[in-house]
Amino acid sequence: MTYYLENEKCRVGIKARGAELSSFVRKDLNNLEYIWSADAAFWNRHAPVLFPIVGRLPHDQYTHQGQPYQLPQHGFARDQEFELHSHSGTAVAFELRASEQSRSNYPFDFLLRITYRLAGPELTIGWEVENPGTGELLFSIGAHPAFRCPLTEGETFEDYEFAFDQPVTAERHLLDGGLLTGQTAPLLTNQEVLPLSYQLFAQDALVLKHFHFTHVTLRSRRSGRGVRVRFEGFPYLGLWTKGPGAPFVCIEPWQGIASSTTGSPELADKEGILSLQPGQQFATSYSITVE
Repeated sequence: MTYYLENEKCRVGIKARGAELSSFVRKDLNNLEYIWSADAAFWNRHAPVLFPIVGRLPHDQYTHQGQPYQLPQHGFARDQEFELHSHSGTAVAFELRASEQSRSNYPFDFLLRITYRLAGPELTIGWEVENPGTGELLFSIGAHPAFRCPLTEGETFEDYEFAFDQPVTAERHLLDGGLLTGQTAPLLTNQEVLPLSYQLFAQDALVLKHFHFTHVTLRSRRSGRGVRVRFEGFPYLGLWTKGPGAPFVCIEPWQGIASSTTGSPELADKEGILSLQPGQQFATSYSITVE
């Protein structure tokens, strides 16, 4: 089932399955759609929530307290049916709780609440993770929204660029089979703009760590249309598209990151893993503004 939020400018659709953003339309711009259609010919998702891990584990396996478990890349929340917690004209909240099924591969009690709030052309996405159990909760969480690129007819992927809120000097952390290799490559040198090309993603996603900028705008140099993603306080960011010809690009703020090719199999040792003691909560948010 899909729930809708709407105001004078925009209409937003969110699916209960995965609590996944599936549509973000500017009504005042001739119903311009910003979210990728999930066409399976390229990539069959819109904007999955990554939980309880971000990225891939070696052989999709980890250990906890001496026991081996399996988790697919980006975890399982994106494929679960969330319960509706509340819904109004401009806000909706969903919940996912630990189950017998989830504990078979992830032996933790958790409550995950995801909220969406629409104000003008801005959508704020909030995540709350709570530990209702009696033991430590280990997790990561991340965003994976895919935006149509190009947005308007007559444009190409290469007409677009990433624009940062300040000059950026950064390196990308290289991946092999979805795992961090420990190697890096230069990406930005005191630049505020990174032009898009499919070659940019020939070695998989662009993975950045511990940066100082707080938002990235995907924008067209021709039409000026675009989308701004703001993510203050996030330690990791992924930028990705599926490959040559894919008409979308993802801007992915992460509270967590893929495992390394040489890292410990223990979940507690995984880079970016967050920990909650019984009764504790974690909360963060990011926003998407369509321009």
